[in-house]
Amino acid sequence: MYIKHSKFKNTGILFEILVKKITSDTLSGKNSKAIKIIKEYFVNTELGKEYKLYETMFKTKNQSEHRANMVLGTILEQSKKINRTKLKGEKYRLIKELKNHYNLEDLFKTKLSDYKAQASLYTLLEIYNTDKSTNTQQVVDNKITILEHVSGGAVDNEKIKDTVLAEFKSYDKDLRTLTYHVILENFNTKYDKLNSKQKLILKEFINSADNGPILKKFFNKEIIDIKQSLKEHTTKVKDKATKIKLEEIDKLIVEINKRTSVKSKHLVDLLQYHSLLEELNITHG
Repeated sequence: MYIKHSKFKNTGILFEILVKKITSDTLSGKNSKAIKIIKEYFVNTELGKEYKLYETMFKTKNQSEHRANMVLGTILEQSKKINRTKLKGEKYRLIKELKNHYNLEDLFKTKLSDYKAQASLYTLLEIYNTDKSTNTQQVVDNKITILEHVSGGAVDNEKIKDTVLAEFKSYDKDLRTLTYHVILENFNTKYDKLNSKQKLILKEFINSADNGPILKKFFNKEIIDIKQSLKEHTTKVKDKATKIKLEEIDKLIVEINKRTSVKSKHLVDLLQYHSLLEELNITHG
């Protein structure tokens, strides 16, 4: 399931728009209705508690990637303590209140410098507070967006992917099965269409995600089979340049040693190796 962002339900955006409205009204010499709305909906409420999460995440810029990742993880965990039923009701009443006093379309035209990061945090909070299987790639993309925003630079994409994979290991078997289907759909979209062997590999990675030794044994066995198949194809190649390239590729395909853990990049490697074998199979009938 893919979570869509809603600016009308984004607590961080709602609060910032109201603050900007108060500033605008004050400069114009008006009595701002937004002051009363903030006091009513953001003080001693679930909305107020959730806004504190947004504030904590974005109040400090240029944090180290490690610190930013730690803060984000804490915020996502704390969000589970908020009463989601009450929060939903408060948001509904707040939007209704805003409609009574303002034109919503005009109100939400207010430009926010951190809109993308705010939207990413909203999406993550929704993902972490639903029992439904969600889009794994969406989690990765949104975490990267937030961490880049608060750290002021690029982050290690592979580290984020491995963090999400570690979280996935804690899922129960039924949830992992559902997530496997979501991931499979993502790979089918990204890589056009997986062949039967690639689908089996992906399924094995999902099923053995919480068992390092079994997953490592599976990976190394695949590597041995791939190298054997590649050598058989190499003997059939007549073009010297192509044969040299295949021999060089063979040297790059190596098993994992005892100290190395299986990561997401190893899954991608296997999928790519089998794509190569598929092309060679077509070439050699």
